Amino acid sequence: MTAPTIPGLENSTLTHEPPQRKYKRGTKATLLGLALVLPNLILLLVFTYRPLIDNIRLSFYNWNIASTRPATFVGLDNYIEWAQNPVSWQIVLQTAIFTVAAVAGSMVLGLALALLLDRPLRGRNAVRSLVFAPYVISGAAVGVAFQFVFDPGYGLIQDLLGRVGLDSPQFYTNPNWALFMITTTYIWKNLGYTFVIYLAALQGLRKDLDEAAEIDRTPRLRKFFKVTLPQLRPTTFFLSITVLLNSLQVFDIINVMTRGGPLETSTTTLVYQVYQETFVNSRAGYGAAIATIMFLAVLVITVVQVRMQERDK
Repeated sequence: MTAPTIPGLENSTLTHEPPQRKYKRGTKATLLGLALVLPNLILLLVFTYRPLIDNIRLSFYNWNIASTRPATFVGLDNYIEWAQNPVSWQIVLQTAIFTVAAVAGSMVLGLALALLLDRPLRGRNAVRSLVFAPYVISGAAVGVAFQFVFDPGYGLIQDLLGRVGLDSPQFYTNPNWALFMITTTYIWKNLGYTFVIYLAALQGLRKDLDEAAEIDRTPRLRKFFKVTLPQLRPTTFFLSITVLLNSLQVFDIINVMTRGGPLETSTTTLVYQVYQETFVNSRAGYGAAIATIMFLAVLVITVVQVRMQERDK
């Protein structure tokens, strides 16, 4: 005897799907996923991972790109030469100062502007556009424009200081002022990015926590540190990584404004040193070694940041 069937449930989802049909459905889903992922994976392999591997391989060779002679294997000589050169550590220090100042300045000012322009102010949309506009402008164009700001002879800063009887700093001949100049220029250009990200995060905060703080009459400063800032922690973590990576890759502003000088290397960063050694001095292997050192340093910093973020959860 066959088990009785309930009328209307013959084609119900309660019936078991045949294994063969289930296997075909799973295979189709897998193939669809591969079809969507594979193009991006191929692009990553061709334009990201392969150049990275080639760069690491090239760092073990002595290769003059201006010569027809083949590259010769030198092992770790490029790394040893870089580590033993005192100028290398000066450049590392300058890179660290520039990066820390750029990251901190961009994020602090971006958050301050986001807090200000998150309020219902008249004309805030126009101001938001003005704050974000420098981010989409070419770094070379920004560098050229800021040459007229910092020029000690006829620049904007010289004019303002001259009105109060002060002399303009020598931004192009004093190493410390030159590093300050390119750092300030980069912060101004990158400010729109951190501003927009923080502004979007502020608009997604929990309103009930703000209302509870207002009911408790929490002071504004305490409310910011105890209510607002903790909710912005994921956004701050995201910006700390992205702004750090962008800061380490700054080339156009330095090339336009100082070309790594004054005194040859006073504003040279690691990425600019890679350019100098590879394309100016024609030492592609040595430049690849510096690029590899940069990659390893960024990798370590990123891993540490991720671990710290996971620990705080």
